Amino acid sequence: MPRVNRTIVLSLLVISSSVFLLFQLYYYRKYVGKAGPHILSRTGHLTSSDVQWQTVKKFLALAQRFRLPMFLADTAALGLLSQDALRQRDRQVREPHCSFLCTDRPITSFAVYANLWKYDPGFLLAAEQKGFELLQLRGEDPRLASLDTLSGEEIPLHFLLRLNGHVIQVVFLYERSGNYLWHGALRLRAHADRSFAPFKMLDYGRHAGVYDRPQLVLTVLDGLDVQVPHNISRFLSEQRHARFLECRYRDAHNFLQLFPDDSSAAAVDFRRKAKSLLHVAARTLALLDIPFWLSSGTCLGWFRQCGIISYSRDVDVGIFIRDFRWDIVAAFRNAGLSLKHKFGKVEDSLELSFVSDDVKLDIFFFYEDGDIVWNGGTQAKSGKKFKYVFPRFSLCWAELLELKVRVPCETLDYVTANYGASWSVPVKSWDWKSSPSNVQENGAWPPAEWAGLIQVY
Repeated sequence: MPRVNRTIVLSLLVISSSVFLLFQLYYYRKYVGKAGPHILSRTGHLTSSDVQWQTVKKFLALAQRFRLPMFLADTAALGLLSQDALRQRDRQVREPHCSFLCTDRPITSFAVYANLWKYDPGFLLAAEQKGFELLQLRGEDPRLASLDTLSGEEIPLHFLLRLNGHVIQVVFLYERSGNYLWHGALRLRAHADRSFAPFKMLDYGRHAGVYDRPQLVLTVLDGLDVQVPHNISRFLSEQRHARFLECRYRDAHNFLQLFPDDSSAAAVDFRRKAKSLLHVAARTLALLDIPFWLSSGTCLGWFRQCGIISYSRDVDVGIFIRDFRWDIVAAFRNAGLSLKHKFGKVEDSLELSFVSDDVKLDIFFFYEDGDIVWNGGTQAKSGKKFKYVFPRFSLCWAELLELKVRVPCETLDYVTANYGASWSVPVKSWDWKSSPSNVQENGAWPPAEWAGLIQVY
């Protein structure tokens, strides 16, 4: 009897050991052997990182199947790809199985080149079959809007796909005439489900945004093939300052109904020259890495009539004095422009003017002082100084003459400060020393310093 018992016990041990080994093999092949997350929580449930990775994996499989030309645009995930972040990540080893795509955020953002993807309704059906819930957000196509049509047809702007509580945001990027990429603002319709996603946490959609076309590289992140911007830091910098203001076509149309644009040969010729000059200025300042914005009459023309004021006879831009570089004059000369005058000094009221093809480019340098900013002016014959005061402003992107340019985001405040409440009424007789609403007398340059501070060529 004891011998039988020993045999039974040995048999049970062999069987239980075999079962345990089989279970280990199954567990390894199902969880450990796969790329990506495989660590379960102590309760045996999927962690939030597991859910995020599985959702991104399913979405990327769909994108590859339907050939969506997209790339990772998620700011949190891209931030983890910087070298400093990588070193920090190595030290912390918080999520060794999902180091980049698992960001502890309930959203992962991708961008898609809309013009390279032929819209396929089968994608949406396939997404639903995979368990995704979908919210489509559409809006008017600004590329088809003009002073004549005023509005365009609707196009896809954002897709939100939700699975197991995690949201994939797809941002549609469209090519604009100024050779840049644009995405629209995310605006919910009245009947939309406002609980579908944590909208305040979205990287994209609070406002329209624009980008230079990034060079993309294919890489492997957490076991998944993903395209990312080659220059990640530049893309993230663009994202932080991407806000775009659309031309106010309807208001401009109404203005031009009351005050038709000059169609004379001289006016047409000036607008052509002004466009060329603005493009040259933008290229030159971009090479110097100096940001600028439309100022004075050029800003008013964009804001009021979506174009150039033909009787202004010049092009005006603003630059913060902190961005001044000593080689700016040489750079414009190399671009074919002649220096017309130089007033003031870097510490006070600096102003430069260049000429190209009989059209003047005025560069006003702005100084920050508490809750205001100001630029200076100088009367050459008397040495008198003037000061033009504006409320502080931030910078947004806009388009003028098929060029991506910056304008003050608070454009109405900026224009009103300069031209008063009647800015919408054309004034052809303009005195730069007395007509602006924000002009102040600011003393005079000492005659002994005129030679260095008042230079006319």
